[in-house]
Amino acid sequence: MVQMRQKQNDGKFFQTTKRGEIQELKEELHAQDKGKQKDAVKKVIANMTVGKDVSALFADVVNCIQTDNIELKKLVYLYVMNYAKAQPELAILAINTFRKDATDPNPLIRALAVRTMGCIRLDQVTEYLLEPLRRCCQDSDPYVRKTSAICIPKVYDINPELVEDQGFIDILKDLLSDANPMVVANAVAGLAEITQTCGKDLLDLTNRATIPKLLAALNECNEWGQVFILDALATYNPRDAQDAEEITVRVTARLSHANPAVVLTAIKVILKCMEFVSNSEVLRLLAKKLNPPLVTLLSSEPEVQYVSLRNIRLIVQRRPGILASDVKMFFCKYNDPIYVKLEKVDIMCMLVSEKNFDQVLLELKEYASGVDVEFVRKSVRSIGRVAVKLERACERAINVLLELIETKVNYVVQESCVVVKDIFRKYPSRYEQVLSALCESMENLDEPEAKASMIWILGEYAGRIDNADELLESFLDNFHDEPAMVQMQLLTGIVKLFLQRPSSTQDMVSKVLKCATEESNNHDIRDRGYIYWRLLSTNPEATKQVVLGDKPSIRDDVQMERGLLDRLIIDLSLMSSVYHRHAEDFVTRIATTTVHVDTKEGPQDDDYDEDDRANRRREVQEELERGPSEPTRNGTGGGGGLDLLDLDGADSSPSAAPSPVVQKTVVLPTTQAGQGGKSGLGIAASVVRQRGTPTLMMTLSNGSQAPISSFAIQVNKNPFGFAPKDQLPSPDIAPGASAEVSVALAPNQLISGTPPTNPLFLQIAIKSSLDIFYFHVQFDASVVLVEGSALARDMFTPVWQKVGEAGQSVQMINMSRAMDVEAVKSLLAQENVYYVAQRQVDDSVMMYVSAGTCNNCSILAEVTVSSGSSSLKLATRTETPVLTPLFEALISKKFGGR
Repeated sequence: MVQMRQKQNDGKFFQTTKRGEIQELKEELHAQDKGKQKDAVKKVIANMTVGKDVSALFADVVNCIQTDNIELKKLVYLYVMNYAKAQPELAILAINTFRKDATDPNPLIRALAVRTMGCIRLDQVTEYLLEPLRRCCQDSDPYVRKTSAICIPKVYDINPELVEDQGFIDILKDLLSDANPMVVANAVAGLAEITQTCGKDLLDLTNRATIPKLLAALNECNEWGQVFILDALATYNPRDAQDAEEITVRVTARLSHANPAVVLTAIKVILKCMEFVSNSEVLRLLAKKLNPPLVTLLSSEPEVQYVSLRNIRLIVQRRPGILASDVKMFFCKYNDPIYVKLEKVDIMCMLVSEKNFDQVLLELKEYASGVDVEFVRKSVRSIGRVAVKLERACERAINVLLELIETKVNYVVQESCVVVKDIFRKYPSRYEQVLSALCESMENLDEPEAKASMIWILGEYAGRIDNADELLESFLDNFHDEPAMVQMQLLTGIVKLFLQRPSSTQDMVSKVLKCATEESNNHDIRDRGYIYWRLLSTNPEATKQVVLGDKPSIRDDVQMERGLLDRLIIDLSLMSSVYHRHAEDFVTRIATTTVHVDTKEGPQDDDYDEDDRANRRREVQEELERGPSEPTRNGTGGGGGLDLLDLDGADSSPSAAPSPVVQKTVVLPTTQAGQGGKSGLGIAASVVRQRGTPTLMMTLSNGSQAPISSFAIQVNKNPFGFAPKDQLPSPDIAPGASAEVSVALAPNQLISGTPPTNPLFLQIAIKSSLDIFYFHVQFDASVVLVEGSALARDMFTPVWQKVGEAGQSVQMINMSRAMDVEAVKSLLAQENVYYVAQRQVDDSVMMYVSAGTCNNCSILAEVTVSSGSSSLKLATRTETPVLTPLFEALISKKFGGR
């Protein structure tokens, strides 16, 4: 009770009305009273939790780590994990404490130390984690061993080569034989994670001794341990039917588990094993055992129900017999969320059969009289799916649809019209009693799909509907106001009417053909109009065979593509089984590539590699012993100039590629006078994009007789709003000398509101001890195109179509040499112009690319590359047309355009 009251009072740590809080916290952290010190750390953690930057207190918090109080130690470890990346030099100071804690008599502290070191993602920390980690993997306490097992994949993410060389993969494999089931489960999880990262199968389930170990641990570990083990078993291919049956016997008990994740993963394992069982009686019994857990999952919370239903959709497609007799379990409850109802209706349609279609149709009819418009529409469409799927159910479905049409509810009638069209396609010349009801309800049709469906019915059954010409003519009067879908269907419908009643509808067909071919801006409608016109003018009988011929039958095809279904069954209970998409489509996983030494090079290379590593470890040891030194001017830590963390982004190795030389242009000759009439300062400058940042690079030359100093810079307003991020470095330049300076530019700061010119330029003023000088620097579009701005396909297409051909600019670019598609793609990527898609047209490849500017404008282009040709065609579309000439100039320059 006291502990609960204490936790309720923890909210006070999030409240403050004081100024200078960092200084006060620092004083409290150095207090002698351990209770006051613990409260101070809690305040620091509270500030960190709400997003305040308390990294300045790193050294003070780390000093509190030397304590026997487990609660305080946990708080300090939490803080260290959060800020180690921002304060790497100081984090190194805590390593000795971590190593000491890894040998503490208390197993909780030993495990905490190893876990914390594993979470600090610094390479030099990893070096000193290895020995404590190795020792903890063989610890007498299972809690420490299981923590160590899950720490190994974290270390692998940081330095895979080191983990493999030090034999930690083998240690993980040895832990599969551990007596404690939780250690086994964590070892499985660790190996599975490393397997995903490196792409190699490390679990080695083909080893006959491994599977019995996993099955033995399955009964005793906790629920998430069971999930790890079951996921591993799901990747195992049984040797024969007997092996598969033995696994199912051991796994079946998990079907009654309270955790839905365990149940779904167990079902996944059993489904995998069923593929290797040939005995029909065994398969029937297994299917019978899978039924109750699936039904039980539908009694869970709505979110769990939804995940279960998405997985059940996959299971029903693979093994429909499992739930064939339980369609009632998927009938919707009044309080089900809409997302659960929609899934249930889809599964009902999958399970409907000649035995239960009456029940399903009655249920769907009831849903169609509800108030939720989305659910009502889904229900009406599902009635049509049942009719298309089962011929025996069609008569009953038509009667239900007639009753729904008579309700005159707008959206019900419109969905019914779409459904009836599908039924007529499946069963032509049948159930024509519904035609009169649809014709009477035409005034309710205002949605494109419903209108198009009604027009299709009128054209298809023009011979049986007396006033079909009048009804179609009512649509024709507003031809150009209708969506393209309706226009296309109206064109075809009137041609069908003309072929069945040529004498009375000639004027109507002439009118619609004129509207389609002469007045329409849609290419598809124009093309179809010309086809019909030529067919009718040359061979009317052939036109009848084409337009009025038999149509291919439709079917209720909800089956997923087989390859995708097989993959999703393997991923059952994972996110991909909920999205019904490949994991690669929505998960970005960074693969860690391991560098392997080529043994063919002889022992000298191996010796060199080992010496290199020894030198590296010695350097880190020296750095640790010295402790953090005063940072140098460029932000690098101490250690004799060795930048262990590469904080300044430079590569000091001899093999590093040199940075490309920036070509500067003289923008201010030394003879040009400044504002006060003095001359002598010369400037050569260029604006480039370096490491994702627009940068002004300048060479300042002193052509006067006295030193020049006290530099300052100002940039005039410009279209992209570039402004200096920092003040200009102020070197003292002696007479006849020069100095290199650079200034990073931030966009969207000094926006002029004027359109950009071609080329772009910045107006700049430089103030110095000599005078104030004015000049301008030209630059191209490569400076304003940002990294990682590629549009996804689903975003590219709407913008491309919205701009259209009217907003398109086409330019032919003569390249310096012929290039293939990959070479073009590579050169474009160098300028932050990213590939989206491509298509082949004869001998040419049409590649679609996109780029984004620093002020959030998008530029889209179609680049046509012809085989063997030294020219390419650039078609540019953008919602900001003033950017087009800049983009064209950049591409032309990049490819050596002439």
